Amino acid sequence: MWRAVDEILDRLVAVKEIRIDGTDAEDTRTRRERTLREARATARIDHPNVVRVYDVVDEGELLWIVMELVRGRSLERITVEDGPLGPVAAARVGLGLVAALQRVHARGVLHRDIKPGNVLVEGDGDRVVLTDFGIAAIQDAKALTMVGMLVGSPDYMAPERISGRPQGPPSDIWSVGATLCAALAGHSPFARDTTMATLHAVLYEEPRLPDGAGELGGVLERLLAKEPEGRPDLAELETELRRVAFPEPTPTVRVGFEPGYGEAPQAIQAPQAIQPPQAAQAPQAAQPPQPTQLPYASQFAQVEPAQAELPPPPPPRPDLATTPPPDLTTTPFSRPPRTPPSPFPPPP
Repeated sequence: MWRAVDEILDRLVAVKEIRIDGTDAEDTRTRRERTLREARATARIDHPNVVRVYDVVDEGELLWIVMELVRGRSLERITVEDGPLGPVAAARVGLGLVAALQRVHARGVLHRDIKPGNVLVEGDGDRVVLTDFGIAAIQDAKALTMVGMLVGSPDYMAPERISGRPQGPPSDIWSVGATLCAALAGHSPFARDTTMATLHAVLYEEPRLPDGAGELGGVLERLLAKEPEGRPDLAELETELRRVAFPEPTPTVRVGFEPGYGEAPQAIQAPQAIQPPQAAQAPQAAQPPQPTQLPYASQFAQVEPAQAELPPPPPPRPDLATTPPPDLTTTPFSRPPRTPPSPFPPPP
């Protein structure tokens, strides 16, 4: 893989070198034609989760694939450098792969080489990109090459591909399951010490699911079913992965203050039904006041008032009896009437 500059469009691109050297001339020609056909089909796919192929250069025994430069790390490199992913992060990576395969399969193309090394992740999982559509040559010791088929890794190849049976979209779905297991555990569930042991495990042994699969355990078992009919389709897989990737929050109800140490939480009482208002009662007629019955009134009623002896009145005074009362209509003093002074001077 090379980082290059497109001098005509002035942009950075990725260029991958593919060596096509078959067992004979016919095999080499068949491989070249199949690779070119797959590359052209991939170039017609325009989707955010699929790497964009710009051009293919044929140079005899070499093919140069010019594609989009994705600024991210492969899923394989992430698990090596940062460790395995959790169920939520792995499910979100799976959603990106499902979105890519929905568009790819709709165009009649099979990837046939889905594995962690061909899955690129930008940033913190903001974008998942599927690369190398059936044109990647594996250089490690476990690479597998079959006449009439593309290069692939046995760790992530579906059983029908290894046995030579017809393959289709379920084969890519099986590879998605093996890739998600590798994201959770750091390796394929069928990885063995030798290539033959790996092939035997894919065909006949049950997968070794990661211990930290969590809610993805049931989904992974169905994805890695030996028969294609037992695997979920992309629509069902999307529903299961979305449930794990974006779990619904659990509703909580708080009443009063949070219980402290040694205090039990308060129980929630059901609301009481609202009683209808009662009809207003007519006012009662005013009762006449009743005499206050004093205590021991009967005893006081039986007591007769005591007869007190009053002193005799004083005798009349003789002077008052013979002297007539004074006449108040006359006064013993007489004075002339008061005349107001005249405002005019007296005549001369």
